[in-house]
Amino acid sequence: MDKFRIQGGVPLEGEIAVSGSKNAALPALAACLLTSEAVKLQRIPPVRDIGTMQRLLQYAGAELHVSGGDVTVRAADLSRPEAPYDLVKTMRASSLVLGPLVARTGRARVSMPGGCAIGARPINLHVAALEQLGAEIQHSHGYVEAHAPQGLKGAQVHFERITVTGTEDVLMAAVLAQGETVISNAAREPEVQDLALLLNKMGASVEGAGTSTIRVRGVGSLHGTEHAIIPDRIEAGTFLIAAAITRGNLVVSGFIPEHVEALASKMRQAGVDVTAAGRGALRVQASLKPRATDITTEEYPGFATDLQAQYMALMTLAEGISFVSETIFENRFMHAQELARMGANIRVEGRQAIVAGVAELTGAQVIASDLRASASLVLAGLVARGETVVDRVYHIDRGYEKIEEKLARVGARIERII
Repeated sequence: MDKFRIQGGVPLEGEIAVSGSKNAALPALAACLLTSEAVKLQRIPPVRDIGTMQRLLQYAGAELHVSGGDVTVRAADLSRPEAPYDLVKTMRASSLVLGPLVARTGRARVSMPGGCAIGARPINLHVAALEQLGAEIQHSHGYVEAHAPQGLKGAQVHFERITVTGTEDVLMAAVLAQGETVISNAAREPEVQDLALLLNKMGASVEGAGTSTIRVRGVGSLHGTEHAIIPDRIEAGTFLIAAAITRGNLVVSGFIPEHVEALASKMRQAGVDVTAAGRGALRVQASLKPRATDITTEEYPGFATDLQAQYMALMTLAEGISFVSETIFENRFMHAQELARMGANIRVEGRQAIVAGVAELTGAQVIASDLRASASLVLAGLVARGETVVDRVYHIDRGYEKIEEKLARVGARIERII
């Protein structure tokens, strides 16, 4: 099982480029199931979750051609509209194919999603919405089975709480439904907006993506197109924090700064110098200890839950006491006990972590429990005195493209070991 070995204490300097967004690429790949024509997607990151989704599309009957960051999908014959457990047990996004498969073929059989142990991401929100569109749903032996032999019909869909994958799943189902669908309390994330842009390129009629109300006018069929995935805002945010925690001077480039404004604002409040560095780039300069700054995770455009663990790592070395409140997932502080092994002073009380800054972190052997927790431990290792070994880095490989190579190119002493 791969591990990262890190020698801490080196400020990061230079420039680091951001890859395509994993969280935008996954629904985009699922959307390819909606047409029999070829769809070419560009800037697809070669991370583990993407590989899983590609194998899932092939299992269903789609043909794939991969060339670098370009992936062309042709789903002419979907003979097996299924997502079996053995394929998707490590990936939360498996539920994204439920809507496209039932919309395109009239049936779908999808294993309940797996992935990070960070709390419930209930699929019941997807299921209830698809039932409103006319799908008949059954739960059997760990699978969700959907049937709509006469096709789906437009409806008023209101989510009781905001769900990104639920919004994406229903959006993809609605584009082939008869009539109009209105999705209220919809997720506003950039990844949802990117999916809507792709669907419209394919011939769909989607309005309002990026707002809390999305209107979809169903069409008879979709066609092929080309689409470049947006950059990964979570990877960008992770590198911005890496520069701050190591007190470096780093340019993070190739992304959309507006997508990380909530993070950048908090970093500035903490005393970190975050400035524009040309189009699609931010520079982080940090020569002093950060000031303790409270954060509360929220749906976009609030502070992203996927950056909470990384920001907590930064706060372990801040002047003062910070409060980190997690409102999205109920079990997303498992990295706190591993950071404590490195000398951090963190007390978890329900959905809030109280972080008292310490003078330094020290290297230790730590275990990653989920994707973003892995990133927080890597960041802590970059600044800790001595050697840190991060185990189970397959978690980080699910969402970051060769993170150790990117960090090494800007000065980090990090290597992958077996």
